[in-house]
Amino acid sequence: MTRLPRRVIPAVLLALTLLTLCVIAVISLSERLLGRTELVSYDAVARRLRATHWNDALVLGTGIAIAAAGLVLLLIAVVPGRPVVVPLEELDGIPAGISRRGLRAALRREAGSVHGVESARVSMGGKRIQVSAATGRAETAGLDGAMRDAVTGALDRIAPASRAPVRTRLRSHRPKER
Repeated sequence: MTRLPRRVIPAVLLALTLLTLCVIAVISLSERLLGRTELVSYDAVARRLRATHWNDALVLGTGIAIAAAGLVLLLIAVVPGRPVVVPLEELDGIPAGISRRGLRAALRREAGSVHGVESARVSMGGKRIQVSAATGRAETAGLDGAMRDAVTGALDRIAPASRAPVRTRLRSHRPKER
């Protein structure tokens, strides 16, 4: 039950670009048929293209730019993105999942519930879960382990299909007393 992100932004940008070019072409051809001044003059474009040679730097640069844009769009389409839904262990053969955002929020809430933790932040990479927290305590002995245990317990209850190791980092606002 892994759902990958849709590639909406590149698709919309490409569609808007093509739509703009088509609208300009339709407006220009309509104006030419009606005998009005054209938005983009067909004669000016034709003269410019006839005067351009295949070995001109402009042709080479335009070709390279179009090929590079095509390769970028192809890579965006082919390379999978980060999954939107994290699969959970199946119960009775029924697939289930949780959104990455929901899992991150649940883990952040669990880390923040540890006594002494003022704020927590969770980032989920492909191979690890990083929990960063801040405390107002000067002495943080045991707090790091308690936070790791709380997050690991939450992961046990949520039961994702694949488990990444939990790494914790704790910052103290107060300097240690001597």
